[in-house]
Amino acid sequence: MIPRYSRPEMSRIWERRNKYEKWLLIEVFACEAMTKAGLIPKRALKNIQQKARFDEDRVDEIEKTTKHDVIAFLTNVAEYVGEDSRYIHLGMTSSDILDTSLAILMKEASQIIINDLKSLLPVIKRRAFEFKDTVIMGRSHGIHAEPTTFGLKLALMYEEMKRGLVRMRRAKEGISYGKISGAVGTFAQVSPKIEEYVCKKCGLKPAPISTQIIQRDRHAEYLCTLALIASSIDKYATEIRHLQRTEVREAEEFFSKGQKGSSAMPHKRNPITSEQLSGLARVIRANSLAAMENIPLWHERDISHSSVERVIVPDSTILLDYMLFKFTDLIDKLLVYPKNMKINLKKTGGLIFSQRILLELARKGASREKAYELVQRNAMQSWKRGVEFQRLIKSDKEIKAYLTKQEVDNCFKLDYHLKHVNTIFKRVFKEG
Repeated sequence: MIPRYSRPEMSRIWERRNKYEKWLLIEVFACEAMTKAGLIPKRALKNIQQKARFDEDRVDEIEKTTKHDVIAFLTNVAEYVGEDSRYIHLGMTSSDILDTSLAILMKEASQIIINDLKSLLPVIKRRAFEFKDTVIMGRSHGIHAEPTTFGLKLALMYEEMKRGLVRMRRAKEGISYGKISGAVGTFAQVSPKIEEYVCKKCGLKPAPISTQIIQRDRHAEYLCTLALIASSIDKYATEIRHLQRTEVREAEEFFSKGQKGSSAMPHKRNPITSEQLSGLARVIRANSLAAMENIPLWHERDISHSSVERVIVPDSTILLDYMLFKFTDLIDKLLVYPKNMKINLKKTGGLIFSQRILLELARKGASREKAYELVQRNAMQSWKRGVEFQRLIKSDKEIKAYLTKQEVDNCFKLDYHLKHVNTIFKRVFKEG
């Protein structure tokens, strides 16, 4: 069943017809290779090429009896081909078809995800430059720390999603292996030359060695890559959810005309897309664990991985395609509130400049321990009494012994924290 989140291009990959088409393609390519090797008469190959087809409903009907999908498929193809069908699947095993076709499908799905990432990156870049110098409160443990810029948050996102693109390309390469090596992978009934021919025609590489199956560490790496990308989306969706909180409200999901936030409270504007993305990421992460559980199989193969992959591979690729589509739209239309960012910068009464005071005291001769004690003493008073931190620092007799009023004022300037923003942007985007 195709999940309801599926988009047409990705869902088509995992439709039953497309899967059977790949199976038929592999079987015909194998027949071509065997004909070249003198194992199948040319007349028979021509007949197979002209007549080989399937009816997916008929395949499913036959499978009710056979309880074996590949045999049901081959039986249906034989109904079209006739006597020459005895040459189809010659010396091959079911996994030759299943694993090679799955590699093709996963490779196709990879390219869609790669294209999704390539569409996302320019959107993030545009918004990063838009807010490159927009100052926002940097937080650690959720508490105000030191100033940063909203553009830097987006530059961080860009760099992480760029790594996701690199990983996805690598995962595509890692999964692009097929096998036509027979029942336990020894090529006892089918030559390695057949495998080389089929894989080349399918746009794959032959697995250097296989058992009855392609080894599942390849599939696990692929699913873990999807999980990493989904987790990166989750990370930034979580950031947006926090920034949209009423008491913060520094950024907000676009709220379209006619949209409703709550059945009970008409005022609500909820971060529903971000929450949805965080939720779906959990599914993809869980699927990656299932993929790792598929790696240890009995001897040359058992079938415990098969049922799992029929769920996790289509679901994860479909969900990530959907997530990237939604995330791109989310970032593209994200509402940003610089005025609220400025308001929030002032909420702690200047406490966010405490490290600067600490360092200046150390430079002027105070030990680090003494400097920390002096700054923290005033910071705690600022928290407790709600008095401006800068005022307390200026009135502290011990601090006056080290710093002039002008030197204290210099410590409370925002520009100090932004002097390397351009350098970071050049590192990330290779331009100013």
